[in-house]
Amino acid sequence: MSGSRILVIKLGALGDFVQAFAPFAAIRAHHPDAEITLLTTRPFAEMAVASPWFDHVWLDEKPRLWQLGKVAALRAKLRGGRFTRVYDLQTSDRSGWYFRLMGAGVEWSGIAKGCSHPHANPRRDVMHTIDRQAEQLAMAGIESVPAPDLSWTEADLSRFGLPRPYALLCPGGAPHRPAKRWPAEYFGQLAQWLVERGITPVLLGTDKEKVEIDKIAAACPQARPLVGQTGFLDILGLGRQALVAVGNDTGPMHLVAASQAPSLVLFSAESDPALCAPRGRVVILRQDDLADLPPATVMDRIAAILA
Repeated sequence: MSGSRILVIKLGALGDFVQAFAPFAAIRAHHPDAEITLLTTRPFAEMAVASPWFDHVWLDEKPRLWQLGKVAALRAKLRGGRFTRVYDLQTSDRSGWYFRLMGAGVEWSGIAKGCSHPHANPRRDVMHTIDRQAEQLAMAGIESVPAPDLSWTEADLSRFGLPRPYALLCPGGAPHRPAKRWPAEYFGQLAQWLVERGITPVLLGTDKEKVEIDKIAAACPQARPLVGQTGFLDILGLGRQALVAVGNDTGPMHLVAASQAPSLVLFSAESDPALCAPRGRVVILRQDDLADLPPATVMDRIAAILA
Protein backbone atom coordinates (compact mmCIF):
# COMPACT_ATOMS: atom_id res chain seq x y z
CA MET A 1 0.00 0.00 0.00
CA SER A 2 2.64 2.47 -1.13
CA GLY A 3 1.70 6.09 -0.55
CA SER A 4 -1.23 5.19 1.69
CA ARG A 5 -2.22 7.24 4.70
CA ILE A 6 -2.79 5.27 7.89
CA LEU A 7 -4.36 6.36 11.18
CA VAL A 8 -3.71 4.38 14.38
CA ILE A 9 -5.90 5.13 17.40
CA LYS A 10 -4.60 4.39 20.89
CA LEU A 11 -5.60 6.76 23.68
CA GLY A 12 -4.46 5.01 26.89
CA ALA A 13 -4.09 4.07 29.71
CA LEU A 14 -0.34 3.58 30.17
CA GLY A 15 -0.34 -0.22 30.48
CA ASP A 16 -2.64 -0.51 27.47
CA PHE A 17 -0.45 1.86 25.47
CA VAL A 18 2.67 -0.18 26.26
CA GLN A 19 0.93 -3.38 25.24
CA ALA A 20 0.27 -1.78 21.85
CA PHE A 21 4.02 -1.42 21.13
CA ALA A 22 4.09 -4.68 19.15
CA PRO A 23 0.99 -3.77 17.09
CA PHE A 24 2.48 -0.31 16.41
CA ALA A 25 5.67 -1.92 15.11
CA ALA A 26 3.74 -4.52 13.10
CA ILE A 27 1.63 -1.84 11.42
CA ARG A 28 4.76 0.08 10.46
CA ALA A 29 6.42 -3.09 9.09
CA HIS A 30 3.29 -3.96 7.09
CA HIS A 31 3.02 -0.45 5.66
CA PRO A 32 6.70 0.56 5.25
CA ASP A 33 5.99 3.32 2.71
CA ALA A 34 2.82 4.66 4.28
CA GLU A 35 2.39 7.95 6.09
CA ILE A 36 1.28 6.83 9.54
CA THR A 37 -0.41 9.08 12.09
CA LEU A 38 -1.10 8.16 15.70
CA LEU A 39 -4.09 9.66 17.49
CA THR A 40 -3.39 9.53 21.21
CA THR A 41 -3.61 11.57 24.40
CA ARG A 42 -1.10 14.03 25.80
CA PRO A 43 0.69 11.75 28.33
CA PHE A 44 1.92 9.44 25.56
CA ALA A 45 2.89 11.99 22.92
CA GLU A 46 6.59 12.28 23.83
CA MET A 47 7.08 8.53 23.79
CA ALA A 48 5.19 8.19 20.50
CA VAL A 49 7.25 10.93 18.85
CA ALA A 50 10.49 9.28 20.00
CA SER A 51 9.45 5.92 18.53
CA PRO A 52 10.21 4.92 14.91
CA TRP A 53 6.62 3.94 14.17
CA PHE A 54 4.82 7.18 13.34
CA ASP A 55 5.26 10.09 10.97
CA HIS A 56 2.83 12.27 12.89
CA VAL A 57 1.35 12.26 16.38
CA TRP A 58 -2.01 13.95 16.91
CA LEU A 59 -3.42 14.76 20.33
CA ASP A 60 -6.98 13.83 21.11
CA GLU A 61 -8.54 16.23 23.59
CA LYS A 62 -11.50 13.81 23.86
CA PRO A 63 -14.31 16.37 23.32
CA ARG A 64 -17.70 15.76 24.83
CA LEU A 65 -20.75 15.36 22.62
CA TRP A 66 -22.10 18.74 23.72
CA GLN A 67 -18.87 20.58 22.85
CA LEU A 68 -20.10 21.14 19.33
CA GLY A 69 -17.24 23.37 18.21
CA LYS A 70 -14.58 20.91 19.35
CA VAL A 71 -16.46 17.97 17.84
CA ALA A 72 -16.73 19.79 14.53
CA ALA A 73 -13.01 20.59 14.60
CA LEU A 74 -12.13 16.95 15.31
CA ARG A 75 -14.43 15.76 12.53
CA ALA A 76 -12.78 18.16 10.08
CA LYS A 77 -9.31 17.04 11.15
CA LEU A 78 -10.11 13.34 10.84
CA ARG A 79 -11.67 13.77 7.42
CA GLY A 80 -8.94 16.15 6.31
CA GLY A 81 -6.35 13.47 7.03
CA ARG A 82 -7.59 11.61 3.92
CA PHE A 83 -6.78 8.30 5.58
CA THR A 84 -7.08 5.14 3.53
CA ARG A 85 -7.11 2.84 6.54
CA VAL A 86 -7.60 3.15 10.30
CA TYR A 87 -6.36 0.68 12.90
CA ASP A 88 -8.51 1.30 15.95
CA LEU A 89 -6.52 -0.27 18.79
CA GLN A 90 -8.63 1.53 21.39
CA THR A 91 -11.84 -0.27 20.36
CA SER A 92 -13.96 1.78 22.75
CA ASP A 93 -17.27 3.61 22.45
CA ARG A 94 -15.27 6.78 21.82
CA SER A 95 -13.20 5.40 18.98
CA GLY A 96 -16.35 3.82 17.53
CA TRP A 97 -17.84 7.32 17.53
CA TYR A 98 -14.80 8.50 15.57
CA PHE A 99 -15.64 5.87 12.93
CA ARG A 100 -18.98 7.59 12.46
CA LEU A 101 -17.34 11.03 12.40
CA MET A 102 -15.05 9.99 9.56
CA GLY A 103 -17.88 8.80 7.35
CA ALA A 104 -17.90 6.18 4.64
CA GLY A 105 -15.01 5.27 2.37
CA VAL A 106 -12.19 4.50 4.82
CA GLU A 107 -11.04 0.99 5.62
CA TRP A 108 -11.35 0.42 9.37
CA SER A 109 -9.95 -2.33 11.59
CA GLY A 110 -11.76 -2.53 14.91
CA ILE A 111 -15.17 -3.29 16.32
CA ALA A 112 -17.19 -0.30 15.10
CA LYS A 113 -20.49 -1.43 13.63
CA GLY A 114 -20.24 -1.55 9.86
CA CYS A 115 -16.44 -1.29 9.65
CA SER A 116 -14.64 -3.00 6.78
CA HIS A 117 -12.26 -5.18 8.82
CA PRO A 118 -14.06 -6.14 12.05
CA HIS A 119 -12.42 -8.09 14.82
CA ALA A 120 -15.13 -10.71 14.55
CA ASN A 121 -14.50 -12.79 17.64
CA PRO A 122 -17.35 -12.76 20.16
CA ARG A 123 -14.89 -13.81 22.89
CA ARG A 124 -12.49 -10.93 22.31
CA ASP A 125 -13.26 -9.45 25.73
CA VAL A 126 -11.93 -12.52 27.53
CA MET A 127 -8.64 -12.55 25.60
CA HIS A 128 -5.40 -11.10 26.89
CA THR A 129 -4.90 -7.61 25.46
CA ILE A 130 -1.80 -8.68 23.49
CA ASP A 131 -3.52 -11.72 21.97
CA ARG A 132 -6.66 -9.74 21.20
CA GLN A 133 -4.78 -7.04 19.33
CA ALA A 134 -2.71 -9.60 17.40
CA GLU A 135 -5.87 -11.39 16.30
CA GLN A 136 -7.50 -8.09 15.31
CA LEU A 137 -4.53 -7.25 13.10
CA ALA A 138 -4.49 -10.75 11.59
CA MET A 139 -8.10 -10.27 10.55
CA ALA A 140 -6.99 -7.05 8.84
CA GLY A 141 -4.16 -8.78 6.97
CA ILE A 142 -1.23 -8.29 9.38
CA GLU A 143 -0.39 -11.85 10.33
CA SER A 144 2.89 -11.31 12.19
CA VAL A 145 3.04 -9.25 15.40
CA PRO A 146 6.44 -10.04 16.96
CA ALA A 147 7.92 -8.41 20.04
CA PRO A 148 9.15 -4.96 19.00
CA ASP A 149 12.69 -3.62 18.91
CA LEU A 150 12.93 -1.05 21.71
CA SER A 151 16.52 0.01 21.16
CA TRP A 152 15.20 3.52 20.48
CA THR A 153 14.33 3.83 24.18
CA GLU A 154 17.92 4.46 25.24
CA ALA A 155 17.98 7.37 27.70
CA ASP A 156 20.70 9.39 29.42
CA LEU A 157 20.39 8.20 33.01
CA SER A 158 23.60 9.77 34.28
CA ARG A 159 21.72 12.58 36.03
CA PHE A 160 20.34 10.07 38.52
CA GLY A 161 23.82 8.91 39.61
CA LEU A 162 22.57 5.45 40.50
CA PRO A 163 24.99 2.86 41.88
CA ARG A 164 24.98 -0.60 40.36
CA PRO A 165 23.42 -3.02 40.74
CA TYR A 166 19.98 -1.58 41.42
CA ALA A 167 16.43 -2.83 41.65
CA LEU A 168 13.35 -0.88 40.61
CA LEU A 169 10.42 -0.75 43.03
CA CYS A 170 7.03 0.53 41.83
CA PRO A 171 4.82 0.83 44.92
CA GLY A 172 2.10 2.96 43.32
CA GLY A 173 -1.08 2.34 41.44
CA ALA A 174 -4.30 4.03 40.43
CA PRO A 175 -5.36 6.30 43.32
CA HIS A 176 -8.98 5.18 42.99
CA ARG A 177 -7.99 1.50 43.30
CA PRO A 178 -5.98 1.22 46.53
CA ALA A 179 -6.58 -2.54 46.71
CA LYS A 180 -4.08 -2.93 43.85
CA ARG A 181 -1.23 -1.74 46.11
CA TRP A 182 1.00 -3.97 48.23
CA PRO A 183 1.45 -2.19 51.59
CA ALA A 184 4.23 0.42 51.74
CA GLU A 185 5.63 -1.10 54.93
CA TYR A 186 6.13 -4.38 53.06
CA PHE A 187 7.97 -2.54 50.29
CA GLY A 188 10.13 -1.00 53.04
CA GLN A 189 11.07 -4.46 54.32
CA LEU A 190 11.80 -5.58 50.79
CA ALA A 191 14.00 -2.53 50.17
CA GLN A 192 16.06 -3.29 53.26
CA TRP A 193 16.37 -6.94 52.20
CA LEU A 194 17.76 -5.79 48.84
CA VAL A 195 20.28 -3.47 50.50
CA GLU A 196 21.52 -6.33 52.66
CA ARG A 197 22.35 -8.14 49.40
CA GLY A 198 24.23 -5.22 47.90
CA ILE A 199 21.38 -4.06 45.65
CA THR A 200 20.23 -0.42 45.72
CA PRO A 201 16.42 -0.03 45.73
CA VAL A 202 15.29 2.70 43.31
CA LEU A 203 11.79 3.95 44.06
CA LEU A 204 9.67 5.02 41.08
CA GLY A 205 6.47 7.02 41.28
CA THR A 206 4.73 10.35 40.86
CA ASP A 207 3.63 12.83 43.47
CA LYS A 208 0.50 10.70 43.87
CA GLU A 209 2.69 7.97 45.38
CA LYS A 210 4.85 10.27 47.48
CA VAL A 211 3.29 9.20 50.80
CA GLU A 212 4.04 5.54 50.11
CA ILE A 213 7.53 6.26 48.79
CA ASP A 214 8.36 8.44 51.80
CA LYS A 215 7.38 5.52 54.07
CA ILE A 216 9.65 3.16 52.15
CA ALA A 217 12.54 5.61 52.24
CA ALA A 218 12.08 6.08 55.98
CA ALA A 219 12.26 2.31 56.49
CA CYS A 220 15.28 2.02 54.19
CA PRO A 221 17.40 5.20 54.09
CA GLN A 222 19.70 3.64 51.47
CA ALA A 223 16.86 3.56 48.95
CA ARG A 224 16.96 6.12 46.12
CA PRO A 225 13.57 7.84 45.62
CA LEU A 226 13.00 9.30 42.16
CA VAL A 227 9.55 10.74 42.84
CA GLY A 228 8.38 12.83 39.92
CA GLN A 229 11.80 12.73 38.23
CA THR A 230 11.21 10.06 35.58
CA GLY A 231 9.35 10.28 32.31
CA PHE A 232 8.23 7.20 30.42
CA LEU A 233 11.42 7.07 28.36
CA ASP A 234 13.49 7.28 31.55
CA ILE A 235 11.60 4.33 33.02
CA LEU A 236 12.22 2.26 29.89
CA GLY A 237 15.92 3.14 30.10
CA LEU A 238 16.10 2.35 33.81
CA GLY A 239 14.44 -0.98 33.17
CA ARG A 240 17.02 -1.92 30.56
CA GLN A 241 19.77 -1.57 33.18
CA ALA A 242 17.96 -2.90 36.27
CA LEU A 243 18.96 -6.15 37.94
CA VAL A 244 15.33 -6.82 38.87
CA ALA A 245 12.04 -4.95 39.28
CA VAL A 246 9.13 -5.43 41.67
CA GLY A 247 5.83 -3.61 41.63
CA ASN A 248 2.09 -3.60 41.65
CA ASP A 249 -0.10 -4.03 38.59
CA THR A 250 0.48 -0.48 37.39
CA GLY A 251 1.53 1.31 34.22
CA PRO A 252 5.22 1.81 35.08
CA MET A 253 5.63 -1.94 35.58
CA HIS A 254 4.40 -2.44 32.03
CA LEU A 255 7.17 -0.12 30.86
CA VAL A 256 9.75 -1.93 32.97
CA ALA A 257 8.60 -5.33 31.72
CA ALA A 258 8.68 -4.07 28.11
CA SER A 259 12.32 -3.13 28.66
CA GLN A 260 12.95 -6.84 29.41
CA ALA A 261 13.98 -6.28 33.02
CA PRO A 262 13.43 -9.44 35.11
CA SER A 263 10.21 -8.46 36.87
CA LEU A 264 7.89 -9.60 39.63
CA VAL A 265 4.40 -8.11 39.30
CA LEU A 266 1.94 -8.26 42.20
CA PHE A 267 -1.76 -8.73 41.45
CA SER A 268 -4.77 -8.57 43.75
CA ALA A 269 -8.35 -9.62 43.06
CA GLU A 270 -8.84 -6.18 41.49
CA SER A 271 -7.46 -7.31 38.14
CA ASP A 272 -6.96 -10.54 36.22
CA PRO A 273 -3.43 -11.25 34.98
CA ALA A 274 -4.88 -13.59 32.36
CA LEU A 275 -6.31 -10.52 30.64
CA CYS A 276 -3.75 -7.79 31.22
CA ALA A 277 -0.48 -8.97 32.80
CA PRO A 278 2.71 -7.62 31.21
CA ARG A 279 4.73 -10.16 29.28
CA GLY A 280 8.45 -10.61 28.93
CA ARG A 281 10.80 -11.77 31.66
CA VAL A 282 7.88 -11.56 34.08
CA VAL A 283 6.78 -13.58 37.11
CA ILE A 284 3.25 -13.02 38.39
CA LEU A 285 2.36 -13.31 42.07
CA ARG A 286 -1.34 -13.02 42.94
CA GLN A 287 -3.08 -12.67 46.29
CA ASP A 288 -6.72 -11.61 46.52
CA ASP A 289 -5.86 -9.10 49.25
CA LEU A 290 -2.30 -7.87 48.86
CA ALA A 291 -2.16 -7.06 52.58
CA ASP A 292 -2.14 -10.86 53.04
CA LEU A 293 0.92 -11.33 50.82
CA PRO A 294 3.90 -11.72 53.19
CA PRO A 295 7.18 -9.98 52.35
CA ALA A 296 8.96 -13.32 52.82
CA THR A 297 7.00 -14.79 49.90
CA VAL A 298 7.98 -11.88 47.66
CA MET A 299 11.61 -12.12 48.77
CA ASP A 300 11.67 -15.83 47.97
CA ARG A 301 10.38 -15.17 44.45
CA ILE A 302 12.95 -12.42 43.89
CA ALA A 303 15.72 -14.69 45.13
CA ALA A 304 14.60 -17.30 42.61
CA ILE A 305 14.60 -14.70 39.81
CA LEU A 306 18.08 -13.52 40.75
CA ALA A 307 19.33 -17.08 40.88
